[in-house]
Amino acid sequence: MARTDRLMRLMDTLRRLPQPVTASRLSEETGVSLRQLYRDIATLRAGGALIDGAAGIGYTLVEDPALPPQSFSRIEIEALMLALSGLEQIGDDGLTQAGRNAMARIIATLPDAQARQAMHTVLRSWRRPDARPAVTIDMDLLREACWEEFSLQITYRDLREQVTERKIWPLGLSYGADKMMLLAHCRLRQDFRIFHVNRIEQLSRGEESFRPRRVGLLRDYVAQRRKEYAQAQR
Repeated sequence: MARTDRLMRLMDTLRRLPQPVTASRLSEETGVSLRQLYRDIATLRAGGALIDGAAGIGYTLVEDPALPPQSFSRIEIEALMLALSGLEQIGDDGLTQAGRNAMARIIATLPDAQARQAMHTVLRSWRRPDARPAVTIDMDLLREACWEEFSLQITYRDLREQVTERKIWPLGLSYGADKMMLLAHCRLRQDFRIFHVNRIEQLSRGEESFRPRRVGLLRDYVAQRRKEYAQAQR
């Protein structure tokens, strides 16, 4: 792991975990040895981070120079925490953890009173645990393919239980109340298709790049749907 990434992960862990947090817990969370952890703590302190504590006692992040002070109203804090609680229910563990890390950074910059409000919000999002079908593929790879614009090979079981092999250009993901959908351009059909993500049984990286065509394809898809809608209204 690169040094910068390692230090960023350590800072994220200090922001996220209840403090003081022991060196052994930090070592476990960040995946480094205790010896390396102590060196990284010293590096962060040298860079201006105010970290109280020592080995055998636990560490507390008192001040983080990388994060400027900021302030939110009570309802803005509630909105952010509500969005995070909704994120935790969509069935995408990587995205959920990213949301938690981002929220930890935000809370670390708040004044004490607002930080306490964030820990005790009154608004919550909830759904039945069985409301969303389980997703079994590598969601990190799927998101990366959308961002980096490379093709994917998928094995797909459609709603009639027919299994097909497809090469697609993934364009975007939609997280609904009870399902996750993928908009893609099917290279076999040379047309847009929408796939139920939970029905993708296998997923692997393809060899084809479609950069920089994603934005243009999305415009084409929106124009196509608008045309279909206008025709249906006649």
